[in-house]
Amino acid sequence: MKIIIDDKIPYIHGAFESVAEVVYLAGSKTTLEVAKDADAIVTRTRTICNEKLLAGSSVKFIATATIGYDHIDTDYCDSIGIKWTNAPGCNSKSVEQYIASTLMVLAERKDWNLKEKTIGIVGVGNVGSKVARICEIFGMKVLLNDPPRERAEGSDKFVSLETIQKEADIITLHVPLNMKDEDATFHLGNDLFFNELKNTPVLINSCRGEVVETNAVKSALQSGMISAFICDCWENEPELDLELLTMTELATPHIAGYSKDGKANGTQMSVHAISEYFGLGLENWQPSGVELPANPVIEIDGAGLSEQQIISKAILHTYDIRNDDRDLRNNVEKFEQLRGDYPTRREFPAFIIKSTSIKDSVLDKLKLLGFKI
Repeated sequence: MKIIIDDKIPYIHGAFESVAEVVYLAGSKTTLEVAKDADAIVTRTRTICNEKLLAGSSVKFIATATIGYDHIDTDYCDSIGIKWTNAPGCNSKSVEQYIASTLMVLAERKDWNLKEKTIGIVGVGNVGSKVARICEIFGMKVLLNDPPRERAEGSDKFVSLETIQKEADIITLHVPLNMKDEDATFHLGNDLFFNELKNTPVLINSCRGEVVETNAVKSALQSGMISAFICDCWENEPELDLELLTMTELATPHIAGYSKDGKANGTQMSVHAISEYFGLGLENWQPSGVELPANPVIEIDGAGLSEQQIISKAILHTYDIRNDDRDLRNNVEKFEQLRGDYPTRREFPAFIIKSTSIKDSVLDKLKLLGFKI
């Protein structure tokens, strides 16, 4: 069998070589000629898997090593019997880390005690659930909105979007891009959405660019309907709206899920899916060579520091969103390069905290976040 692999798939080299012919494509551009006699494709988001690419090919399975699958024409694949899979939850811990860093920077800039803040989480799947967990560890009041889950599980732990619009100090979006039907999320953040806000909240978008309408969020910032906008995902990226960029509190180049751990997870899930479908016997395969953090030991003297300050030091040591914000503003024309050459970022479990004068209750919270003590 023959497997086509985009060259941007990390840690996958050697996975299939013993059982298949493998072709790695530079630039992540799968062409019709290359795909024609392939049995499977492993991709990320920049290769469009549609009728133009797949018609007349021998492709039977597509695995994308990403949560999102907007780049796969799933209706077409389903109609001609091409199986496909994504990697749900693969980078959810990475986005959790991104939001944690965001909250700590906001708390520092705005002199916030996070225990006094209410956060509304719109979309409570793999990512939103983890974000809710860390916000609870921080002591925040957490409001959850997820209509599909509410219909399936009941309304006990969910609130309406209107409740979040009324009560939240921070709103963070973690929904898939849905273009139609009752759970449509395309331009969820539109003029109507912003007009219904009560507390001039901070808005965070780290899910899909098209979930927030660019002109609407600019108007909301200009009129004071929201107090700040943190944006990782942009409409029409990599062509950013430069005016919106200047208006954002924190701006990053679609890298919230770009930890090395998340990428390794996505690769592993893709290899396992193809192995299971074709019976290749690789269900126990694991990525190797995942880079270690440059400074895996975090030394914190907690004397004179609050719980929030201690937790902030730990989180920002692992990932400080301000670095990505600076890099994007200084190199906006290199949006794709900033993503492609993204530096090593490891999640909390890759770090060890050496503590002095820190209460056990705070150490327990750091352990819950995933740090080794």
